[in-house]
Amino acid sequence: MAPQNPFGAEGRLKTRSGEVTIYRLGALSDAGIGHIARLPYSIRVLLEACLRNVDEFVVTKDDVAGLAAWNAKAPKQVEVPFKPGRVVLQDFTGVPAVVDLAALRSAMVRMGGDPKKINPLVPCDLVIDHSVQVDQFATPLALQFNVDKEFERNKERYEFLRWGQQAFDNFRVIPPATGIVHQVNLEYLAKVVLTKEGVAFPDSLVGTDSHTTMINGLGVVGWGVGGIEAEAVMLGQPIYMLTPEVVGFKLVGELPEGATATDLVLTVTQMLRKHGVVGKFVEFCGPGLDGMSLPDRATLANMSPEYGATMGFFPVDDETLRYLERTGRTADEVDLVERYHKEQGMFRTRDAEVPEFTSSLELDLSTVEPSMAGPKRPQDRIPLSAMKSQWEKDLKGAFGKEKPTPPVAVRLNGYSADITDGAVVIAAITSC
Repeated sequence: MAPQNPFGAEGRLKTRSGEVTIYRLGALSDAGIGHIARLPYSIRVLLEACLRNVDEFVVTKDDVAGLAAWNAKAPKQVEVPFKPGRVVLQDFTGVPAVVDLAALRSAMVRMGGDPKKINPLVPCDLVIDHSVQVDQFATPLALQFNVDKEFERNKERYEFLRWGQQAFDNFRVIPPATGIVHQVNLEYLAKVVLTKEGVAFPDSLVGTDSHTTMINGLGVVGWGVGGIEAEAVMLGQPIYMLTPEVVGFKLVGELPEGATATDLVLTVTQMLRKHGVVGKFVEFCGPGLDGMSLPDRATLANMSPEYGATMGFFPVDDETLRYLERTGRTADEVDLVERYHKEQGMFRTRDAEVPEFTSSLELDLSTVEPSMAGPKRPQDRIPLSAMKSQWEKDLKGAFGKEKPTPPVAVRLNGYSADITDGAVVIAAITSC
């Protein structure tokens, strides 16, 4: 069913590359519906999606009005039909979705219909990264050797995916040896503002990987879902979710010398686990964002599954624009992102009105100290200054030892070392 325009929100926006149609959130304010300027930025993205997709069948005017009147302290426990703009799949969980599409085409043929009518209705990108193995390393030809092995081991699967890319509309495959799915999404796939048939709207997605939330660092709403939910979105269905609570996390100051994004993540994760954010949005705010790089934001957003939130969202701001420029987005794309978000009241500035949140936390970045995770869970953060005493305590508590085990000689690939309890072993990993 075609979208309608019951609130008179459809408008035009001039950009560097020409005019686009937008659905203005300001039209709701003009009509006295809700309190848009006080909504968290993440809720504004959900609201725009509802406003743009009103058809009085899947998305109704009541859905729009209810979300526009979002009550920070007591969000109504009603479902929101959210239609993400795209889907990102990784190869292990994405292949079954393509198999299902192929099965639908086979069924269409058996019924005498046109199989080419079976296609994803939103753009879908499948990034091949989870099947990568490292057989050679530390040699000039290691990459080529590993890539050749990759194709040899997965020949049948990759032939099928190549067929899928050629057969289906709205479906792309990113080949192996390109990067981790979330890195590819952040640096290449995400546009921050999408366009379809001349209509511009905020980039949003679901992904078949829990750490899809890394994209929240770029100001893009998205999170990980199961294969069934991803397939539903691929076929044009909404994600139904209870109206979320939004926890505001205010950052002030700057990280001290010697503290890294990892130390910040461990500190934030510990705070949010204690606060309780399961099933909630976390939205970062405050002057501390002005000096925070986008890679650091992506690191914080990536840890959403660890602190339990649906996502950890950073609104679009000047750093977003700088990152888009640094990663090769065109001047027209960056211009569209800036103009769209400023027109819609979605562009964060230092002096912008602070949204209303369900609850709030605050962290002075200057208090973050070098830390380590563990020994079992990331929220069990141990300051580096307390690492030795904590290790001694754990060693005695776990094994009843007063002193470490005598050194043991270890030899591997021509190298040898003496290690004992407390030795730090570093492994090369491919991880989100």
